[in-house]
Amino acid sequence: MNRRDLFMALAGTALLPGTLRAQQKAMPVVGFLSSTSPDTTPFDAAFRQGLSETGYVEGRNVAIEYRSAEGHYDRLPALAADLVGHKVDVIATSGPPAALAAKTATSTIPIVFGIGSDPVALGLVAGLARPGGNLTGVSFLTVDLLPKVLELLSELVPQAGVIAVLVNPENQNTQRNIADLQEASRAKARQLHILKASTERDIDAAFATLVELHTGALVVVGDPFFTSRREQLVVLASRHAVPAIYTFREYAASGGLISYGASLPAAFRQVGVYAGKILKGEKPADLPVHQSTRIELVINLKAAKSLGLSVPQSLLARADEVIE
Repeated sequence: MNRRDLFMALAGTALLPGTLRAQQKAMPVVGFLSSTSPDTTPFDAAFRQGLSETGYVEGRNVAIEYRSAEGHYDRLPALAADLVGHKVDVIATSGPPAALAAKTATSTIPIVFGIGSDPVALGLVAGLARPGGNLTGVSFLTVDLLPKVLELLSELVPQAGVIAVLVNPENQNTQRNIADLQEASRAKARQLHILKASTERDIDAAFATLVELHTGALVVVGDPFFTSRREQLVVLASRHAVPAIYTFREYAASGGLISYGASLPAAFRQVGVYAGKILKGEKPADLPVHQSTRIELVINLKAAKSLGLSVPQSLLARADEVIE
């Protein structure tokens, strides 16, 4: 074989499809571990928006592997292990249970969490400014807002002497949530009944109990499972004519009476931004935990009218959004 033939043969080998694929950089993969189903929450679209702001578009230059516990938090460890087994480049999580499961599953793959809790108290990071390790993310206010939530509900329904509180016993914040609300209720001279639910059937049972107790109003405490079941919660509250306050605007947008709490889209957009920065080479330990401070008060006047409630003008004046 002369020199020209050898060159052509080598050139042909270099153009083989397998060789071309080997030469191309593989598309990065982000694992999204959700305590519930992402398509039932505001997390997914906001997360993808944040990714796109750093130059990553799903299907074009990044792939996303979704793993959802569908509200069954005990499934999270196996789902996290599955993402680790697929060797994803970064894991994004929603909710404290998912973040803790991911942390247990890997100490090397970067993790970006979105939680309504104190990540230091949960043991996710060493500190907010210097997370250390392979985790960073976004925290948003939920627990600290509950006294204000009770105050707003009392202002809207002043005649409600007995108030029910719906909590998920599987949420790590539940005991603190109950303690904070009990303290706030004593200051308002309100009686609280604590109702617990971690399944759809539990939610139905909780509303049956609520009716039996003749409660005058309801607080639905923030929880990923409840957020994914907001349609069920809003329908039941309407069916039983119970004024209810929720922690995220998505409830009010779905027909709920009133909500007061953090903006989930704002928080999870930042989760996407952080995931994109890590794909570009930044390390979680160098990215301080972002504290999302955007709080929204949303009032649904249509829901108020159906309940026969007159919303005080002082409350309407403070609302960030009034749904008519």
